[in-house]
Amino acid sequence: MYKLYTFLAWKSPVNQAIRRENVEGFTLFIFLYLVILPATLTFILWKGLFNSQREWAGSLVLTALYIVWVFFSGHWDSLSYYIRYIWVIIFLFAAYQSIKKMKPLPFRKPPSVKGKWTTGFLSIIVIIFLIRNIAIIGSFSTHGDQINLSFPLKEGTFYVGHGGSNTEMNYHHAYEPQQYALDISQLNKLGMRAKGIYPKEIEKYVIYGAELYSPCEGSVLETENKLPDLTPPNSDPDNPTGNYVALQCDGHDATIYMAHMQKGSVEVTAGDNVKNGELLGLVGNSGNTSEPHLHIHAEKDGVGIKMIFDDKYPVRNSLIKN
Repeated sequence: MYKLYTFLAWKSPVNQAIRRENVEGFTLFIFLYLVILPATLTFILWKGLFNSQREWAGSLVLTALYIVWVFFSGHWDSLSYYIRYIWVIIFLFAAYQSIKKMKPLPFRKPPSVKGKWTTGFLSIIVIIFLIRNIAIIGSFSTHGDQINLSFPLKEGTFYVGHGGSNTEMNYHHAYEPQQYALDISQLNKLGMRAKGIYPKEIEKYVIYGAELYSPCEGSVLETENKLPDLTPPNSDPDNPTGNYVALQCDGHDATIYMAHMQKGSVEVTAGDNVKNGELLGLVGNSGNTSEPHLHIHAEKDGVGIKMIFDDKYPVRNSLIKN
């Protein structure tokens, strides 16, 4: 149990120790924190092998905090978006079953030396996940400067992989002026972003080749259209935006960047005026990206601006259906 608690305290979806550039490591990481860890915690709770009601309560609180945390912050597009709901149901069933086994137990028993250490580590990890869950709540904050846009993708179910007002839900938040950037993929009917957990073929990603539209009426400031689409997980850090379009929306002096577009697909050039909903090009896999997706962010004077789409503020695990 000590090793499990230590692992829980260290790992996070935004932890960069295992990056998407490492396909095997990323796949293992996904299974560990989306499948193995919730399964282990709920199994321990369901079996009810506790010495006291106090010990049971600690397991219940830790499991609940982990399930809530992974429900909101997990990268569910890798396995299936809908699995997150299954874990909630399993947790509620395990909690109900454990209550029946807990009632005959004494409230507490004098702990052994090993038990004291386990209780101490458990308390620390409970506090860590409590703080992380509070951070998730904070990621929904819409305070501050913002710009209201139309969602730039149509005809599908789109998934926000990174988004929100802090690093718990959005790793971009550590980097100005991208701190409110969104990484967006598209889901198939199974709730997955691709055919497979991390395929190398870009055509297997649902969003690859999706039409990208202007989120506002305005003017084109910059474009790039000649960079190659890469094979996942390869990336091009020397050209971070890849093929992109930069817009300035009428009535707002923020610049909107839409990056990682498909080579040769950009339909506009600098100086063009565009209408809301006008075709800009296609989603690709160019630049400093490890798989096809749309990166979009707004900035003003080197500072990120929050983007509201049709009066909604998307964060990680938000779905936009068009």
